[in-house]
Amino acid sequence: MLAGLAFTAASLAQGNTPARKVLKDPAEYSAYMNALNLADPSAKAAAMEAFIAQYPDSVMKIDALQTAMRAYQAAGEPLKVQETADRILQIDPNDLRALAIVTFIERANANTPEKAAKARQNGEKGLAALAAWQPSEVSDADNTKLKEQMTVIFAGAAGFGALEAKDYATARSFYLRSVKIDPGNPQDVYQLGLACLEMNPLDKTGFWYVAKAINLAKGNDAAIHKMTAFAKAKYNKYHGNDDGWDQIVAGAASETAPGPEIAAIKPAFSPQELACNALAGHNSPADLSLADLEFILRYRDSSDCNREAAEKVWTWLLSRQTDANGAEVKIKLQGAKVIAVTSDSIDVALTEDNQQAHQADLHLTLWKTLAHPPAPGSSIDITGVLTRYRAQPFLFTMEKAEFVASGAQSQRNRSHPPVRR
Repeated sequence: MLAGLAFTAASLAQGNTPARKVLKDPAEYSAYMNALNLADPSAKAAAMEAFIAQYPDSVMKIDALQTAMRAYQAAGEPLKVQETADRILQIDPNDLRALAIVTFIERANANTPEKAAKARQNGEKGLAALAAWQPSEVSDADNTKLKEQMTVIFAGAAGFGALEAKDYATARSFYLRSVKIDPGNPQDVYQLGLACLEMNPLDKTGFWYVAKAINLAKGNDAAIHKMTAFAKAKYNKYHGNDDGWDQIVAGAASETAPGPEIAAIKPAFSPQELACNALAGHNSPADLSLADLEFILRYRDSSDCNREAAEKVWTWLLSRQTDANGAEVKIKLQGAKVIAVTSDSIDVALTEDNQQAHQADLHLTLWKTLAHPPAPGSSIDITGVLTRYRAQPFLFTMEKAEFVASGAQSQRNRSHPPVRR
């Protein structure tokens, strides 16, 4: 934390000279100047504390506290830095230098939702105040630099609080302000990417920001591993595979902003598109598993393409129930899991997914009334004639059905891999 705070506390505590305030008491003036001119940070902080204790109503009290705050930072005492900044804010709640210090430390220590919300509150307060902040004691160049440093602190804290609250769009807007000023800040760059990728719909530029953060984190293998695992999982889910990811990471090393390759990332096929294209090329219904056939039929009403694919599947299924002479032939389905039973019907689950979900995908109208129906959860083999299906939620109907109990679920033909989805 001290390394990150170094540029902040030192610069934010500067700009306070006694020239604009008059100390009429020679002893008070001497005590202040003696403390101010000490070189050792610990001695300077102690001397300023002694000055404040001796002259609690001095016009230089804020200046003394700010000098002490800077000295505590130089001495490596972050708790004293925060404590002193809090004291300044008790006197002047609008002191932006002290508020920036407190906000910086609050964010670093924000390990609960309440602390993250407090960091966000102070970050937003600081950003609002900065819009009208015009310190008179520094040059224009110093003023610009100081304002930018505080913007990074306030915007980063506000973004972090919004991120923790799952307000991803707001978090993105705050982080963009921070990263625009400090594009080499790996923490804010990564969290900007995280916010983009958690949005709904996802913002593809998040892939670039995480890739940039991975490059900025060189040497920190644990951080790189964590960021890579998160981003690749998101990329695979969005794109369908990790093709192109390594190129994005490599390109981000020298890039300063997301390039056209990010805009060109295409989303994975939707379920409807997968169902539509399942029979493209050389595939036929005979090449697919029962689960894949159901998948195609389920999206029948999504588009003309889906209706065409579903019609091919249904025509093929019906063709299996007719012999060469056009006579009706019952088909056999093995290892069905019984879901629900009545005296003249049974609902069963055929596919592995439906069996695990205990969800029926086949309704049987029985050829004969059952004297001893199978128990729910048991496995049966079925013969019958498929007559229709319902697309959503999916359900086959089989008539003239008969069954025989099977000792264990039979192994279905897995020679053909399922359609990716």
